Amino acid sequence: MSAPHDIDVLSAHVEHLGKGKVLCIGDLILDHFIYGQVSRISPEAPVPILQIARETSMLGGAGNVVRNILSLGGSAAFISVIGHDAAGKNLTALVGEEKNIEAYLQPEKGRLSTIKTRYIAGNQQLLRADKEVTEAISADTEKKITSLIRTLVPDTSVVVLSDYAKGVLTDTIIKESITAARKAKIKTIIDPKRRDLSIYSGASILTPNVNELALATGLPVETDEDVVKAAKAVIKRFDFEAVLVTRNQKGMTLVTATGKHFHYPAAAQEVYDVSGAGDTVIATLAICLSSGLSLDESVFLSNIAAGIVVGRVGTAAVYRTELKTALLTHNLVAGTRKILPQKSALAYLARLRDSGKKIGFTNGCFDLIHPGHVSLMEQAKAACDVLVVGLNSDDSVKRLKGKDRPVQNEMSRALVLASLEAVDVVMLFREDTPIELIKAIKPDVLIKGADYTVDTVVGGDFVQKYGGKVLLAKLSKGESTTNIVKKLAK
Repeated sequence: MSAPHDIDVLSAHVEHLGKGKVLCIGDLILDHFIYGQVSRISPEAPVPILQIARETSMLGGAGNVVRNILSLGGSAAFISVIGHDAAGKNLTALVGEEKNIEAYLQPEKGRLSTIKTRYIAGNQQLLRADKEVTEAISADTEKKITSLIRTLVPDTSVVVLSDYAKGVLTDTIIKESITAARKAKIKTIIDPKRRDLSIYSGASILTPNVNELALATGLPVETDEDVVKAAKAVIKRFDFEAVLVTRNQKGMTLVTATGKHFHYPAAAQEVYDVSGAGDTVIATLAICLSSGLSLDESVFLSNIAAGIVVGRVGTAAVYRTELKTALLTHNLVAGTRKILPQKSALAYLARLRDSGKKIGFTNGCFDLIHPGHVSLMEQAKAACDVLVVGLNSDDSVKRLKGKDRPVQNEMSRALVLASLEAVDVVMLFREDTPIELIKAIKPDVLIKGADYTVDTVVGGDFVQKYGGKVLLAKLSKGESTTNIVKKLAK
């Protein structure tokens, strides 16, 4: 097992991730998702009919590594190759939407951009269809990229090679990247796809999954001891500083050239989709190392980040607020996936709505949770399938309740709410009212206490205009946070 970690210290580190720039080189993929519902089987063949509700596209492959670096607060330089096609234009546009990125996308005539299309009903992936080429890039493109590598490496803190075996990472580019990084005395992290690991010789850290390690070594990888032995073998043979093996439900194992090894148990409560988890691991590892964290600390945080993304459907990015929440609640509160930043929450709610779920919303400061709050949550959940709770931030509570409030900080309040069975999602908002959050979510049901009227509920008119409902929940007599605070003050 890894050594115990000071969670408060790591939490402070998470707040300041992104001190250095990461250079990412690899295969860029367009991840296309088609969501819908299945209610019948085709009469033409024994296959389900997907009634399409919506489609989304996002950066995949090495692009997903970059997305995670950026979402964790880092900056990145990104080198990849695209085709002269519609997918290439889409990829260029998606990269252009990101902040803190220097993009060097090399268009290559006659080349297809890689697309992975996934058809999803609810949380179940029905089919994946790929459009790709795996041939190596042209000599001219290779020459342009090696020139970029020599120029960019000295100004970066860590180099990441994300190999999806789509032809971008040629032998020359891999060797040039490792050589340039060693010359600049910075680390190279590689997510390998080749069975022959010799091409990666001299890299700092290799991150194979357990199956890739087995294929590369021909050794068993069933037990912890097996994995350590296989990792030591490739470290010795190919001059790696460390090997980090991702092991699905068994977590991760880190083995270093000094002979030390650490096991990190899986951090996920539930696993829905492992696609993109390796991208999150390598991105978190890179940004943590570029920010000055130790290798053990960086792997510990990478393991927690992976536990977040496998709890979702599709490739996903992890945000600093999510990582900090998961870190603070590590092995403490089950279901802390409930506390989500707005972007992640909205994407999650959209998928639930596509599957026919009714979304409910309520909000408040929820400082010192009492039986009245619990009753409100239970009444709210009874009116919907998925209950979202908007939670005032500390600054917002202070403006509304006075300088001595809140009694508990926003993270403590969020954790208590997330532990309630009736609550499905907790979202912080920093404004005085949740109106912008309500407009973003568009709940089917808006719930507040009966001390309001339908006309005075914030967002009530907005919800009713598109056919939503406003529900006034019964209040529990005598229950008040203000009264509790007054009693404590006496």
